[in-house]
Amino acid sequence: KEGPVLMADHLPSGLLEACVVVGASGDKLKDSLQQGNSTTDLLILDPEVLQVHVPPFVTKENADESGVPRTFSRVQCRRSFIKKKERLVVAPSGPGGAGSSEGATVTEDVSVPKDIDLMALPQLCFPGGLQVTNEPKEERFHFLVFTDVFGNQTHGVVVHVKCFRSDLYTAFAICVISKHPYYNALKDCLSCLLVQLRTCRLSEERVKEFAAKLSLVPIPPPGQLHVVFNLRPLMIVLPSREDKEHPAVDLDLHLPFLCFRSKQILQIITGILMEQRVVFFSADWARLTLVAECFMFYIHPLHWQHPYVPILSAQMLDFIMAPTAFLMGCHLNHFEEVAAETDDLILINIDDGTVSSSCSETVDLPDVPFVSAECFTKRRKGLQLQYDLEVCHQGAGTDVNEMRMLRRQWQQNLNWEIQKVTLELIVNMFRDVSGHLNYEHRVFNSEEFLKTRELADLPFYRKVLETHIFHSFLKDRLNRKMDAFTRMEVNTRSETQKMKAMTDNPRRPTMQEMARKYSSNPEIRLNKRLGMSLPNLGEERHLNLLRQTSLKKTIIPESGEYTLRKYGSKRVLWLSFKIPPKPVKIFKLTEFPPPMVHHHVQNYYGELIILLGKAISCVPPEDSTLLARYFYLRGFMNTLCSKRLDALSDFQNLYKTDIEIFPTDLVKALVDSLQKDEFSQVDRWPELKRLIFKVKTDNEMVLVQADDHVKKFQLPKTHMLQEDFVKRIQESGIVKDVATIHRLFEALTVGQQKQIDPEVFRVFYTFWKETEVEAQDVHLPAEVMEHLDNNECVYKLSCSVKTNQGVGKIAMTQKRLFLLTDGRPGFIEITKFRDIKEVKISFAPFLLLRIPSLKIKCSLRKEVFEANLKSACDLWNLMVREMWAGRTMADDHKDPQYMQQALTNVLLMDAVVGCLQTQKAIFAASKLAYFDRVKHEVPVMVPKTTLETLKHKINPSLDLPAPQTVHVLLYTPGQLSYSEADGDGNPKLWCALSGGRVVVFDAASWSMQQNCVQVGSSQLNCMLGLDQDQVWIGSQDSIIYIIDTRSMSCNKQLTEHRHEVMDFALEESDKMRQTYSCSADGTVILWDLSTLKVKKQFQLTFITLCIFAAFQQGQLWTSCSDSDELCLWHCKDLTKPFLRVRLQNCTGVNCMIKVKNQIWVGCSGPSPDQCRMSGKIYIVDTESHSVEKELMAHTDSVQALCSAEGRYVLSGSACQDGKIAIWKVE
Repeated sequence: KEGPVLMADHLPSGLLEACVVVGASGDKLKDSLQQGNSTTDLLILDPEVLQVHVPPFVTKENADESGVPRTFSRVQCRRSFIKKKERLVVAPSGPGGAGSSEGATVTEDVSVPKDIDLMALPQLCFPGGLQVTNEPKEERFHFLVFTDVFGNQTHGVVVHVKCFRSDLYTAFAICVISKHPYYNALKDCLSCLLVQLRTCRLSEERVKEFAAKLSLVPIPPPGQLHVVFNLRPLMIVLPSREDKEHPAVDLDLHLPFLCFRSKQILQIITGILMEQRVVFFSADWARLTLVAECFMFYIHPLHWQHPYVPILSAQMLDFIMAPTAFLMGCHLNHFEEVAAETDDLILINIDDGTVSSSCSETVDLPDVPFVSAECFTKRRKGLQLQYDLEVCHQGAGTDVNEMRMLRRQWQQNLNWEIQKVTLELIVNMFRDVSGHLNYEHRVFNSEEFLKTRELADLPFYRKVLETHIFHSFLKDRLNRKMDAFTRMEVNTRSETQKMKAMTDNPRRPTMQEMARKYSSNPEIRLNKRLGMSLPNLGEERHLNLLRQTSLKKTIIPESGEYTLRKYGSKRVLWLSFKIPPKPVKIFKLTEFPPPMVHHHVQNYYGELIILLGKAISCVPPEDSTLLARYFYLRGFMNTLCSKRLDALSDFQNLYKTDIEIFPTDLVKALVDSLQKDEFSQVDRWPELKRLIFKVKTDNEMVLVQADDHVKKFQLPKTHMLQEDFVKRIQESGIVKDVATIHRLFEALTVGQQKQIDPEVFRVFYTFWKETEVEAQDVHLPAEVMEHLDNNECVYKLSCSVKTNQGVGKIAMTQKRLFLLTDGRPGFIEITKFRDIKEVKISFAPFLLLRIPSLKIKCSLRKEVFEANLKSACDLWNLMVREMWAGRTMADDHKDPQYMQQALTNVLLMDAVVGCLQTQKAIFAASKLAYFDRVKHEVPVMVPKTTLETLKHKINPSLDLPAPQTVHVLLYTPGQLSYSEADGDGNPKLWCALSGGRVVVFDAASWSMQQNCVQVGSSQLNCMLGLDQDQVWIGSQDSIIYIIDTRSMSCNKQLTEHRHEVMDFALEESDKMRQTYSCSADGTVILWDLSTLKVKKQFQLTFITLCIFAAFQQGQLWTSCSDSDELCLWHCKDLTKPFLRVRLQNCTGVNCMIKVKNQIWVGCSGPSPDQCRMSGKIYIVDTESHSVEKELMAHTDSVQALCSAEGRYVLSGSACQDGKIAIWKVE
C-alpha cells in the first residue's frame, strides 16, 4: 500500500480538508438542563469536538469487504497523525435537537490533518463561549485562519446550528476546513446544509455525506477557469487563483472601504508594513477575519510573516502579551481590557472605523508617502462600492441562482479594481527600489535609497526598510521575479523613467524634477515618483534621434480614460486605466452520486473525465491557456481513477501548453508508481516516453540551492586588490562597468602599491556621495531652467570665477557648459560639447603671478570663452576635453552611451581629485580620460557610407558589469490597440544574450522594457515571433521555449529535439500557417501550432556544420562561417553554385537575411588598424549580384541580424562590443 500512500502525498488537496462538529457532550447537556431548571442565569459550557470527518471517505478496500460495504472511512492516506480520542458519539434527536448514546464511551482512530489543532478548535468555533439560553439565537457564521510554524495557512468557515431541549437553547458548530481561502463558497455550502437541518435532526451520517460530497470537488488550477457545482438549492462557485503567487479571492474586498476612510486604511496598511502589533476589534466575529484577510490582499505581493490569529477567544487573550509583531482579532467587549493591559498596540475598531493606540486615542505612525497616498485617495473615490446603486434600474429577480450570479460578477469586477488600486499603492511606494539594487552581488544600498526620498517620507521608509516583509520583497526583486508588482511597475513607467532606464548615469535631478521640487503647488509635485497613473506634467518630448527612429506612432490605448483637470494655470490630460478583468470560463461538475460507495464515486470521476474531454475538443486552438486548465483537471481525475498512463498523457499535453501549472511532484509520483505492464505500453507512446525520461533525469540531477541572501552595502575594512575593489565599487552603486573600475583602480593607486587602502575608499565614497547630495540642493531660477532641456541635469558647478563674459559659476550638464552669472542670476551659454573646436589652458599675467585660465573655442562664436579657474583649471580642462571627446564619438558612432560613459568618467575624475588632494591628483584623474586618449591615440574615422546608413545604437548589456554577445535578434510588430492587462501595443526588439538571458526593448522609444527574461541557462540560437502573443526560442539545450509576450514568462516547452535547436522557418499561406524547426543533428520537425504536436519529422544530412542561407525568387544564397564568399544556387539545380560573390576583407560569415531586394551579410573582419577583429556588414544587390555597401560600426564580429518591417535592419555583435546597431534600409 506504499504506492497509493505515496501518490496521495502529492495529490493536490481538494476543497475539503476536514469537517468537524463541535458542541457540548451529552453529560454536560444533562447537567445544564438540571441547572437550568433551578437558575435563570446564563450558562457557559466548555465545547468539545464531537465529530471529525476527513477524506477519503470511500476506498477500493472498503468496497471489496464482505457484507454491507462501508460507505465512509476515517482512514486518511494523506499526511496526518492518528490521534486516539475518547469521545461521546452524539446522535442528536428530535427536530434540530441533540441526544446522546447514553454516555457510551467509544475509543476510535481519528485521523486529523497535521495543520489542525483539535485542542484549540472548540474555543475558536465558540470564541464567545458555548451558551445555554432561554431564547433561541439566529444561525451565525464566522471564519478562521490557522497558521503553522512554516507559515502555511488553513482556512475554516464555522456555522452555529441551534438546538432545543427542555425549554433551553444551545448550539452545535459545524466547521468546514480547507487548504484554500474559499470563504464565500464554503459559507454557501454550509447554508445548503442548514436547509436540510431545518427539516431533520443533526445526524452524524448527514454531516458525513455533506463532507464526502465536498471532498469530491477539485480545486481549479491558477488561471481563468472557475469550477461550479450544484449542492442544492444553490450553485456554488470556486474561483481560481489569478496565478501561482496569488491566493484565490473569494471574499468581498471592499468591506474595509465600507468601514474605514482612506486615511484609516492607509494607517492600517502602514502598521502592517511596519510590522506593528495590530489588534482588530468588532462585535461581529465574522468581520474580524474577513477584514484582516482583505488587508493581507491589499499589501500583496508583500506577505505578513508573523503570528496571524484573526480571532482570539476569551481564553486566548494572553496571546496579545507576545513581545513580537502580530496581527490578531478580539471581540469588542475586550477593547478596554486589551488597551489597558499592553502598551504599543495598534487598536482598530472595525465597527466604528477608528484607529488608535493603546497609549492614546490617536496612532503615532508615519504617514504613507505623500504621492502614493494622494493617488490611492483619488483612486478610492472612483470605486463604486454600493451594489444597490448598480442594479437600481433592474427589475426584481425570480431565480435565486441568477441573482447570485449577477451579484458575484459585480463583486468579481470590484475585487479586480480594488486589487489594482492597492497594487498601484505598493508599486508607487517601492517603485524606485530596483534602482538601488546590485543584482550580481545581491546588495541593496538602503542609505542611498533613503537619500532620494522626500524629507517628510523618511520616517515611513526608515521603519519599513528594516522589516521582514520588506526583506522578502527585496529577495524577490533580486531574483528578478516577474510578479504583479514587476508587471505593473514596467507597464506604468513614464517616458522619463523609461529614458532613465536606458542610461547608467549617476543620479542628478533633471530640470523637470527640479521644477517640481521647488514648485509651491503640491498638486504639481504629485507626478514626481508616479508613472502613467497620474498626469504627465510637461513630460520630456525631446527624444531627438530616438523618436526619429522609433517604429510606431503614438497610440492612445483604448483601455484608458482621459479627463482634463486643472493644475494651477494649466489644464492637463489625466490618464486613468480602466483595466477590465480577464474573461472567465466555467466548468460545471456533474451531480454528486447519491450513494457514496466506491463504484459510484469512480463513475462520477469517469463522467468528469468525459465532460473534460468534450470541453477540450471544443476549445479553439488559439486558447492554449484554457486548454491547459482542462488538461490539468483531467489529469487529476485520471490519477484519482488510477488511470496512470492517461493521467501522464494529460500532463504531457499540459507540459507543452503551460508549464507554469505543471504538477511536477505528482508526475514524479505517477512515474514511480507505474507497473511493469504499464511501462511496456509506454514504448508505444513516444511523447509519453520522453516525459518519463525527463522526469527520471530531473530526479537524478543535483539541485543547487539558489542564492537567497540580501546584503546591505558596507564600507570595506581591509585593503583591496583589484578584484575585490571591483566588487566593492559595484556594490556601492557608483559604477558597474568593469573596464571603468579598472581605470579607477589605476587612478587611486598612482605611485603606490597596487591595492586600495580602506580609508582611501571611504574618503572617495564619501566625496562621491556628498557631490550627489550637493547636486540635489542646486536650485536654478526658472529664467535659467527655461533655457535647458527637461532631461538635462547639472553635474558640476564651479566656484564663482571671473570670465570674459562676467563673474559667475560655470555649470556643466550632459549637453553643454553655461555661465550662471552672479548678482541677479542669469544664463549665458558657453558652448554645447558638440560645438567645441579647441580647449586649452593659458596663463594670464597678474602682477608677478601667472594665473591659469581655461580657454574654450566654439564653432558657433568667434569670441573665445576664457575663465580664470585658478587651481581648478587643470581639472576642468580634463573634464571638458573628456566630454568633448565623448560627444564626438557619440555623434560619429550614433551611440549615446559614449556620452554617458564620458560623463561617468568626468565625475570619477572629480571624485579622485577631491579624494587624493595631492600633487599627483590631476595625473591620477587623467587615467580616467578614456575617450580623450582614444581620440588622440587611436582616432577612428567612421566611413561616410556607414555614417549615412547608421541611425542609432543601443546597449543590451547596460545592467551588466561587462558587455555580452548578442546571439539572436527578433523584431515583433506592434498592435493598433492594447490594454494594460495585455501589456502595451508597441513593437518590441528581443535580444538573446549569453546564458539564456533575453532582453526586451520597446521599439517605439528604444527603451529597455525587460532587462532579464531568463530562458533556460544555455546559449540561445534562434527566435521566431508567432501571432501577437508568442515568441519561440531555440536553445543549445535542445529545448524550444515559448514565451508569453503578455506576461513575459516562459510557460511552454517543446522537447522533441535531441540536439541543439538551430533555426525556425514559418510557412504562411491563405489557408494555413505552419512552423518548422531544425536541430544540429539534421532533424527537421513540422509543428501543429494549435496543439503543439509534431505533424511531420524528417532527417537531413549536413556536410558543412554551419550554413547561412536566404531565398530569393528561386535562388538560394549560402555561405559558411569560415568563408569569405557568398554562393548563389538555382533551387532546381543544387549540384553546384552558379555564381560566387567575394566579400573583400571578410574572415567569416556569421549571419545573413534578405531585406527587399538586398542580402545583408553579417561578418567578421579585421579592424582598420589590423590589430583586432571587428564587425562588418555587406549589403549585396540580388539583381546585380554585387556588393553595394560595406558597413563598419561594430568593434567585434556581427553575430545577429534582423529586419524591422523592411524599414530598418538591426545588427548585434560579439562581447568585445556587445552593441545593437540600427540601420536604415534604402
